[in-house]
Amino acid sequence: MKIPKRIQPLVDDGLVDEVKSQLMSGKEASVYIVRCGETIRCAKVYKEISQRSFKKAAAYREGRKVRNSRRARAMEKGSGFGRDQQEKVWQNAEVDALYKLAAAGVRVPQPFGCFDGVLLMELVTDDEGYVAPRLNDVLMSEEQAIEDHLVMMSYVVKMLCVGLIHGDLSEFNVLVDEYGPVIIDLPQAVDASANNNAEWMLTRDINNIRDYYAQFAPQLAQTEYAKEIWSLFEKGELKPDSELSGTYQEVETAADIDIIMQEIDAARAAELERRERAKEASEGIDDSKFNWSES
Repeated sequence: MKIPKRIQPLVDDGLVDEVKSQLMSGKEASVYIVRCGETIRCAKVYKEISQRSFKKAAAYREGRKVRNSRRARAMEKGSGFGRDQQEKVWQNAEVDALYKLAAAGVRVPQPFGCFDGVLLMELVTDDEGYVAPRLNDVLMSEEQAIEDHLVMMSYVVKMLCVGLIHGDLSEFNVLVDEYGPVIIDLPQAVDASANNNAEWMLTRDINNIRDYYAQFAPQLAQTEYAKEIWSLFEKGELKPDSELSGTYQEVETAADIDIIMQEIDAARAAELERRERAKEASEGIDDSKFNWSES
């Protein structure tokens, strides 16, 4: 296929030898299957801020640290240079998160670097070499759902232990290969300690995953992993290997109406986002019929 303009510099520099096809086009990025020497990988091309429709990006950026004071001041002022630097921070957040999470034992695609808004990374495939399906396209037994849900909760815990929350985790941001779930799409990863929205974002992430697996294992719908995990995190007792029960004993306090309304608004926004994701998935380019292990 014709080489996309944003990938051409990588071809010129010898990082990419061939663009095989477009895998998908989403709200934040387009993903292409590329050949790098004898290896098939994927190239994630981030869309310009004017074309990107990711909602409430500022809420996700809160707490992200920028070491260069000049950059930080420019980003605060919203100057042209500042907006350009903000884009670089947004794009680099994903590759930084991928390296950090892989080191923490979370299954994510292996990154190979981010070059001018193009992230080169591993193409996740199934046991036959086909592009791995997203979780929302996978049917499973009750036993498998319970097992994979526990794996996902362990990943959420490991992420939180290195200070990160996915921030947009759902069945649309998880791939499933022969070894189980693989978490993808992390440019909006949240700083758990510095972001005021951290708790409800974590809760939304966990409950999205819970609700999907509960379709196959209804008993999961009664679990309270979000409250349990956040409580351990707040108390400084959360460890990568913490044993979770999925239960939580509520402490009776006076209701905070502002917090309740915030949770209601967040739930509504999350449902709208999920519907958009489902529509996007149904309209996206499905390349799963191609086996790239033989390319």
